Amino acid sequence: MNEFVLESRRLVLRAWRIEDAESLFRYAKEPIIGERAGWQPHQSEDESREIIRTVFACPETYAMVSKETREPIGCVGLLLQQGHLPMGENEAEIGYWLAKPYWNKGLTTEAAKCLISHAFKDLSLERLWACVFEGNVQSLAVLKKCGFVFHHRAEKEQTQSGKAEVYLHLEASSYRYE
Repeated sequence: MNEFVLESRRLVLRAWRIEDAESLFRYAKEPIIGERAGWQPHQSEDESREIIRTVFACPETYAMVSKETREPIGCVGLLLQQGHLPMGENEAEIGYWLAKPYWNKGLTTEAAKCLISHAFKDLSLERLWACVFEGNVQSLAVLKKCGFVFHHRAEKEQTQSGKAEVYLHLEASSYRYE
């Protein structure tokens, strides 16, 4: 469970709650959301509730809550020392997804920048990693706007997902706070 509540101009990033299952299911049942994030679409509100209890209960995993609607509309989080790459003690992998009705409004970039600042300032991390399926241009754009730079590409035969993946990283020492 997260001890932090983070805030940006249009979002509150907070721990997921069991009562968020209805909103989570409404958005996570969309096939394109899971496809881009690497998981299957949710099949029921009960499944979404279980995801909240297990996967989303991990430290540094936040519901992206719209200040306007007060509803969770996505997720952003850090995988601490357990991402797609071997990572050092002061490294993490960032991940996120956003409900389709909210795409192309800068919300994912806003949430990512808020979490990146938290990672470097509050958690004293030195490097963040990101892994994106090749062809997910929107996610690549978010990462580039946040200052991530290309590290390497893995062919689909080299990945657990069976898809080509692009890896990027961001150093705390080069991050420009807004």
